[in-house]
Amino acid sequence: MNWTLQAISDELQGQEIEVNKDLLVGRHQDCDVVLQSSAISRRHAALNLRDKQVWVTDLNSSNGTFVNDLRIAQETLLEQGDVVQFAHLKFALLANDVDLAIDDTVAPQESLEHKTELNDAQKMNEQGMPSLTERAAETPVSREGMPQRVAVPKPAPIPEGIDIHAKAEPEPVPVEQPVSRVEQQVEHQKNVSVGLITVIVIVILAVLAFVFFK
Repeated sequence: MNWTLQAISDELQGQEIEVNKDLLVGRHQDCDVVLQSSAISRRHAALNLRDKQVWVTDLNSSNGTFVNDLRIAQETLLEQGDVVQFAHLKFALLANDVDLAIDDTVAPQESLEHKTELNDAQKMNEQGMPSLTERAAETPVSREGMPQRVAVPKPAPIPEGIDIHAKAEPEPVPVEQPVSRVEQQVEHQKNVSVGLITVIVIVILAVLAFVFFK
């Protein structure tokens, strides 16, 4: 049986270590598994593979080795799914060899039934669309290369009550007439005349008031 240590700590998320032999874990470059962290001792722990089983031993590390959150003081046997922790770095032990039982006696019968129940649409789907060469061979062409005897699809029927000859009546669009300069001048002169008449009336009323009340 082959084993893998899969990192579950954020710093090493996704990293995996194949345990197919005895491994020395630590910060030193001579170790088989080098963990670059100040919390890891130079030679932190050892993984031993015996009789297809994995054993872990702490090598008097400063921050300890843990199995399922329990600090170990002696060699400990690991099992599938155990969490091994070197200082603060955690790994899950996973078994690589998983036998999947397959019932071969059912497969041929199911396959036969599947084939007998195929309808025409499923057969066409499995055969796939004909290639361009096959489709071109079925259609005769002229000397100029134009396809011959190609059926023209019929148009869709027109719903009842719809007159195809009726013309749509255009909707009237209001158009704002521009104001000419002549009209603007006439309007301006009218306003000036009204203002002048108003001033004259006020002056006359003031003179009459002065004469009567003197």
